[in-house]
Amino acid sequence: MKALIDFDGAPVFAIPARDGYPGFDDCEGMLIEGPQGWGEFCPPRASTDLAAARWLTSAIEGGTVGWPDAVRGRVAVSVPVPAVSPPDAGVIVAGSGCLAADVRVTGRSDALADDADRLAAVRAALGASGAIRCAVERAWDVEGAAAAIPVLHAAAGGLEFVQQPCATAGELAALRLRVGVPIAVDAADVDVEAAELARIADIAVLAVGPLGGVRRALRFAERCGLPCVVSGDRQTSIGLAGGLALAGALPDLRFACGLGTATVLAGDVVSAGRTLIPADGYLPVAPMAPAPDVERLAQFSLHDTERIVWWRRRLTTASELV
Repeated sequence: MKALIDFDGAPVFAIPARDGYPGFDDCEGMLIEGPQGWGEFCPPRASTDLAAARWLTSAIEGGTVGWPDAVRGRVAVSVPVPAVSPPDAGVIVAGSGCLAADVRVTGRSDALADDADRLAAVRAALGASGAIRCAVERAWDVEGAAAAIPVLHAAAGGLEFVQQPCATAGELAALRLRVGVPIAVDAADVDVEAAELARIADIAVLAVGPLGGVRRALRFAERCGLPCVVSGDRQTSIGLAGGLALAGALPDLRFACGLGTATVLAGDVVSAGRTLIPADGYLPVAPMAPAPDVERLAQFSLHDTERIVWWRRRLTTASELV
């Protein structure tokens, strides 16, 4: 499979996050072309070489062996809401067309009232039938989470789930015994086997990059036996297409997926017509990722020589581990 990829010619790109989205990272990585299409290699900069190898496996899957057949043609997605003022949060949600929102909370005890006000504004914009989820990014210990979640649940008029409220498996297991809101856990970020995930979580959050591709994520979903939601990362539409392929292939998909994150970036590497911006709260499932647009890719090509060298070395190391 690796022999079919031109790693040496892989372009390196960098796209900043849009103004007004504090806490969201830029998107920097490489585009990988295979005989069947394109993929995106953008592991977090601090990730290990083994983690980067999983990202590379995911990046080359769609362009070589292809993705599994879909069982649905479109996927409901959520709108990402940063930790902004309540009025700004309401504007983001109202303009998205989505019926679900992933709302960032700071996790700080001195900002709990601000987090609650933001959730209340999102509820007003979504309406009573919309789904609100809190994105916490491991900010709480057990005591802090147990105190904050009921307050936020009430402010939101009901939370569908809280994603990754604590950092460790032990903390997550203890928290589940103390709160009634479902706990969603990033499948690739906890040190437990898939079959043991039900001990610490009610919902598994699947992301194709960290899990090594669509097929590996599907196997994880089968082993863990939990309801699953698919999440994106700081990715362009080429990378997000893999998440959509996973969401399209899952036998059971109860939740809107966190794949509306292209709105967070200041641009994309594909043409305007191929950008994965939700329409009426949905994104289409496609048999392959969109190809990069020449002008867009030139606009966001990385020109920092040191960073380019770093990415090429990272790709070489990851390819040797695949």
